[in-house]
Amino acid sequence: MRWRGRRQSSNVEDRRGQSGAPGGFGRSGRPMQIPIGRGVGGGGLSGIVILVVLFFVLRACGIDPLQILEGGSGPANPQITQDEAPGSQPSDAEAQFVSVVLAETEDVWNGIFQAEGQTYTEPRMVLFTDQVRSACGFASAASGPFYCPGDSRVYIDLGFFRELSQRFGASGDFAQAYVIAHEVGHHVQNLIGVLPEFNRQRQTMGQAEANRMSMRVELQADCFAGIWAHFTAQKGLLEDGDIEEAMNAAHQIGDDTLQRRTQGYVVPESFNHGTSEQRATWFANGLRNGRLADCDTFNNPI
Repeated sequence: MRWRGRRQSSNVEDRRGQSGAPGGFGRSGRPMQIPIGRGVGGGGLSGIVILVVLFFVLRACGIDPLQILEGGSGPANPQITQDEAPGSQPSDAEAQFVSVVLAETEDVWNGIFQAEGQTYTEPRMVLFTDQVRSACGFASAASGPFYCPGDSRVYIDLGFFRELSQRFGASGDFAQAYVIAHEVGHHVQNLIGVLPEFNRQRQTMGQAEANRMSMRVELQADCFAGIWAHFTAQKGLLEDGDIEEAMNAAHQIGDDTLQRRTQGYVVPESFNHGTSEQRATWFANGLRNGRLADCDTFNNPI
């Protein structure tokens, strides 16, 4: 990816070297984890699809849908406490790269929302080392990158990228960019009401049903990452092999591939992110035309 010399996001908090205070995970805001972990919430298909459609309609009428959602997961712009104060802008190349990728996602999603007559609320990215405290509770680096809807932040220990390459066989800077774009995809879902409704309805669901719905949420975030890649390609920022790197990353962190690698067999009813084929397919769906309409994982077979 041609990223050097491009704008870095001002929404990066560098907390590396700081220690996080233990907390607890609330039911209404568990971290979204890649590649292993449980999703945020659960819910029925129709309710989530309606929310996606109504979001822009309500906003066009001057109504903030996030204020009327039941079971919402927190304000889009929470007040930053002293413990959450932004750190200094990163100066190392690895951190600068993720800052540029975040800036590129800001450009894409600002443009998409603006085309619908709406305003995109940008998320913040928190860089941490080993462990971190978020509005969703306490998390360690072993959790992988995650998005917390309670404070609208993407959290990542950059050491994950070495694990992604060495342990999961997904190397390359665009594999890393795909991971970031996926987590930002969860932020988009939070803004349009998918995650708050997912959290609300999950409380009445059994684990198997919640896993199935979690897969649809995760696959939509993969598709949103594909949308970002579509517009990034249009800007001429991709290099030979970049798309293949992202597709390989999507394949390597599929539930079936991970389970075969770690335990030698698969348990389909425990899948909560999607199979390798599903993750790569939905990323490609977003990549193809860059249209939100192509990311309806709730009304279409997955």
